[in-house]
Amino acid sequence: MSADATAGPAVEPVRSAQPAERPGRRLGARLAELASGGLVRVVLLVVGLFWLLPTVGLLLSSLRTPTDIAASGWWKVFTSPSQLTVTNYRTLLDNHAVTDSLVNTALITVPATLLVVVIGALAGYAFAWMDFPGRDWWFIAVVAMLVVPVQVALIPVAKLFGDIGIFGDISGVVLFHTAFGLPFAIFLLRNFFAEIPRELLEAARLDGAGELRLFLRVVLPLGGPAIASLGIFQFLWVWNDMLVALIFADSDSQPITVALQQQVRQFGNNIDILAPGAFVSMVIPLAVFFAFQRQFVNGVMAGAVK
Repeated sequence: MSADATAGPAVEPVRSAQPAERPGRRLGARLAELASGGLVRVVLLVVGLFWLLPTVGLLLSSLRTPTDIAASGWWKVFTSPSQLTVTNYRTLLDNHAVTDSLVNTALITVPATLLVVVIGALAGYAFAWMDFPGRDWWFIAVVAMLVVPVQVALIPVAKLFGDIGIFGDISGVVLFHTAFGLPFAIFLLRNFFAEIPRELLEAARLDGAGELRLFLRVVLPLGGPAIASLGIFQFLWVWNDMLVALIFADSDSQPITVALQQQVRQFGNNIDILAPGAFVSMVIPLAVFFAFQRQFVNGVMAGAVK
């Protein structure tokens, strides 16, 4: 008997069934490849340029005389560069109402931002890593305050500030912004601090670190991106606010937003002050944002990737 007969029938190797690629997947893959290519980048660049057009128009308008602004659009400077002048900015610096309002804006924005960041960081650390009675219920109360609109508190707080004698003062505007900025600050920083490894904090405690030293030496450096993001958000909110300032600030403590609004109401056609004033009020928060752009992106993306 031959060897082939005793070996029995040959067994073919089992081949795994390869699912046929669906046309829809091929189309989706092609669209994804197209989206990641240069075409989308070109489209985004064009959209970004259109988005910047109002800013460029405001800048060029602030560098033109009122006569030129009334005669033609801001794009005329590309064919007549001689229209550009800094006279409007000299006029702006001579307007004490606007310059004083810029100082008031800084006096309102900087303390309101610092207070929210410092108090929010301390409270966020306490809610994340300290045990005290009713901690979870207090945190739920803080989260619930996120949904309270500012308009609800305007009249009661205005009456309270009038009773204690700070209505119309810069301190009243700062306190209002601080109070309404704290719920979001505590919520954001508590969730960020809670992601810090417990082993790291326990190791610091074993080395003899107290709560304050632990907060300053371990938690704050690790929470830098989130704190920077919070600071940028709070700075932009307070700097661009007009509703709270209209109610709680008087003529001596009004910020730049109210001062520009008063310029429109009083004169209506003083574009030589409005255009440079509006550009200055816009370029300062933009400079702050770009100065801390990297920390802002890191803070927004924190926790997105495990």
